[in-house]
Amino acid sequence: MKRRPLLLAVALAAVLGAALPWTRAALAERDTPRFRVPAGWPAPRYDFAANPVTPAGFALGRRLFYDPILSRDGSIACASCHQQFAAFAHLDHRVSHGIGGVNGRRNAPGLFNLAWQPELMWDGAAHQLETQPVAPISNPLEMGGSLALAVDRLRREPRYPALFERAFGSPGIDSQRLLRALAQFTGSLVSAGSRYDRAQRGELAFTAQEQAGLELFRQRCAGCHREPLFSDFSYRNNGLDAAPRDAGRAGVSGRAEDRGRFRVPALRNVALTAPYMHDGRYGSLQQVLDHYGGGIQRSPTLDPLLADAAPFSPEQRAALLAFLDTLTDEDFVHDPRFAPARD
Repeated sequence: MKRRPLLLAVALAAVLGAALPWTRAALAERDTPRFRVPAGWPAPRYDFAANPVTPAGFALGRRLFYDPILSRDGSIACASCHQQFAAFAHLDHRVSHGIGGVNGRRNAPGLFNLAWQPELMWDGAAHQLETQPVAPISNPLEMGGSLALAVDRLRREPRYPALFERAFGSPGIDSQRLLRALAQFTGSLVSAGSRYDRAQRGELAFTAQEQAGLELFRQRCAGCHREPLFSDFSYRNNGLDAAPRDAGRAGVSGRAEDRGRFRVPALRNVALTAPYMHDGRYGSLQQVLDHYGGGIQRSPTLDPLLADAAPFSPEQRAALLAFLDTLTDEDFVHDPRFAPARD
């Protein structure tokens, strides 16, 4: 009779031991976002068919995003300038901060809905999601390293060979796998759960002020910031300077008419991503409205849509700000799947 508790304990341990791998797999599946195109949205530009999101691939990409091992001196991670609580922008920093505390050239934009962007970065220097990390990794003002250095570091880090093998089904760490893992994570950063989205789905009604702000937005802003992504991803000169100091898109295209033109930023989560503009010159949305309501500087490449911009009345300003607040996606910025992994 004394042996029965021991036998039961052994049997229970065997059952739990057999179930444990399935439990881990279920947890990994639960913690991996399923990429879906929200109703009414256009087809994404990035093709996940060639790089399908898997639990192991997503987990690897998330770990890499938060690991400073990718920088030359091991001090700067992607997440250093892209903080989840700020919709993966860099709160209160005019420009990105790189290794050794040096300042970058431009403001770090929020990272969300990247799979829909035809090109990335303020000047469109990155042509697709997988190649975008090459720029910050190799930029001497940001991470200051190279893909070759990052791959060498990852190969020598004890935990990474197994993680790459699990993600891609065979041993080996190379630059393509590094970039594809990052793309599985960053491409999964989909923000489509704001009050605006719920109102469009008929789940709630805007206040009278929010509705007035939406109508004004569609009159004054939607020419560049098209719903539902709130950008047309074109390059425009929005009148910041009469003589643009930053070449902008011209630095990529080589065309004089592109000087001072920058990619139209997506306005989702805009209340969380201060400061604003490519150089972070405006610290508040009030200042942004001051600019578009009377601060436009004329130059040869000024966008025609801004040539006759009129001031906003106090009521219009309040309505626009109320509407812009509805673009905040609280679920996105608090989603634990996008936070650093717990070891």
